[in-house]
Amino acid sequence: MLLTNKNRLIEMLSMTLQALAQERGLGDAPAPRLERPKAVDHGDVACNIALQLSKAWKLNPRELAQALVERLEQQPGYGDLIASCEIAGPGFINFRLSNIAKTAVVQEVLTAGSRFGQLAPEAAPVSSAMIEFVSANPTGPLHVGHGRQAALGDALANLLATQGIRVHREFYYNDAGVQIANLALSVQARLNGLKPGDAAWPESAYNGEYIAEIASAFKASPEYQDELEAIRQFAVAYLRNEQDIDLKTFGVKFDCYYLESSLYTDGSVAKIVEELQGIGKTYESEGALWLKTTDDGDDKDRVMRKSDGSFTYFVPDVAYHTSKWNRGFEKVINVQGSDHHGTIARVRSGLQGVAQKRGWDIPKSYPEYVLHKMVTVMRHGEEVKISKRAGSYVTVRDLVEWSGGVTPEMTADERELALQRGRDAVRFFLISRKADTEFVFDVDLALQQNDENPVFYVQYAHARICSILTQWGGQVSDLKDADLSLLQSKASDHLLRRLAEYPEMLTDAAADLAPHALAFYLRDLAGDFHTFYNADRVLVDDPALKLARLALLSATRQVLENGLKVLGVSAPVKM
Repeated sequence: MLLTNKNRLIEMLSMTLQALAQERGLGDAPAPRLERPKAVDHGDVACNIALQLSKAWKLNPRELAQALVERLEQQPGYGDLIASCEIAGPGFINFRLSNIAKTAVVQEVLTAGSRFGQLAPEAAPVSSAMIEFVSANPTGPLHVGHGRQAALGDALANLLATQGIRVHREFYYNDAGVQIANLALSVQARLNGLKPGDAAWPESAYNGEYIAEIASAFKASPEYQDELEAIRQFAVAYLRNEQDIDLKTFGVKFDCYYLESSLYTDGSVAKIVEELQGIGKTYESEGALWLKTTDDGDDKDRVMRKSDGSFTYFVPDVAYHTSKWNRGFEKVINVQGSDHHGTIARVRSGLQGVAQKRGWDIPKSYPEYVLHKMVTVMRHGEEVKISKRAGSYVTVRDLVEWSGGVTPEMTADERELALQRGRDAVRFFLISRKADTEFVFDVDLALQQNDENPVFYVQYAHARICSILTQWGGQVSDLKDADLSLLQSKASDHLLRRLAEYPEMLTDAAADLAPHALAFYLRDLAGDFHTFYNADRVLVDDPALKLARLALLSATRQVLENGLKVLGVSAPVKM
């Protein structure tokens, strides 16, 4: 139901309730809520306000519903909005929208175009938000888990932007610590002629072939010297560039790359520890410094500084999130693997301590988290566990190339088209399930060009509409004058209802941090279109009916394009 229609009906119901309460000396009434009936035959929208109020107002719910309906029908403009309503069950009121109200969505879409479903900045729930995602350690290529983060984070950023929110995308590089030291040792071992399996190969070293590639590139560079710090700097820069290439291939861009090392060099980590000590949020025990996280609901206190003087990994995280708040981001969302669940309480507890010290009003739920579970990759009917290049996992680059059917024999243009197909498939697939569920990525399914492949199914609906409009050969701008009252069929009714749901679906998905809801919606919209196409011939002889159905299809095409764009997936005009 279009928000304009929904708000009009809620306003009418509210006025009717107030009038009834005043007339009978009854109490205040809550704002009525509308919902979509589970069965289409029950109408377009339902309201249970009579059931809610019956006990407080000491009235039979069906009698109350009847009194509301009788008064409602007298409201100005009621007939333009509602065709009929009926009282069902113990007191539900089911409404059927008028043809004018139902078809209004077509003109709204055709007028708004790419902006349909979007809120203006002044209507945004918050002015700005930061989404941190991927944030892979620069110790190897991006794996499929990072790919799921990239797809989720980028789609979520686009989703929030539709709500008028100014969105900042950030990548946090863990370029300090033990893992980076192991990376440098691994490259140094390769430079010394060692390889995995050799007796002298470091136990903590990374075994992938990419380590040999880094060593070879470093040896050929002007910066080459057999010094561990120089090796570390080169290896981190090399892998950051490799990750940037993968992200570009995946169509993901960031506004800022934030370095963990900067939190040490600018004194942020030391300052945070000092402030937490100053307010009594810490204590010394067993030679270590502990944070009182149990004060904020954690199951036990956590070590901040170990007995050897080094900090545990969540301490720079507290400093980093202090920076986020200090930069003015009131809403911050972190997209991370489910293995980060244990850090949430620690980071939030540390932030509450900083807030206490600095007089900041940081919400206890800051930052918010979207945690995703692992991805299993299937290819040729078998699970793929490792990549030859990475040595221990499947990379994002592998997945995009496999899903696009990239082969060495392709020309540059053919390869680019294949990479686009692969990128679309990987993005759509990885977004199409709730983040907190494990996902099996079937490469063979991604390559199929039939209705079983969800991204193909949605893209084909868009391409088919483009083909119909091309076959018609008219000007899309002329469709704004179509007589939409001619859209009377059951199939067109379903399609109109689905189009009208788009704006509110975006709002709900953004509020719930649930981009998968948009993927579900697009599949349903494509299904409603295919049903309509098979039931109602579009290019009929009757000129007026033809224009009405073409207008409906043009609006459907626009919403498909808008939704796919939010997911970061292309909307091809031919397939």
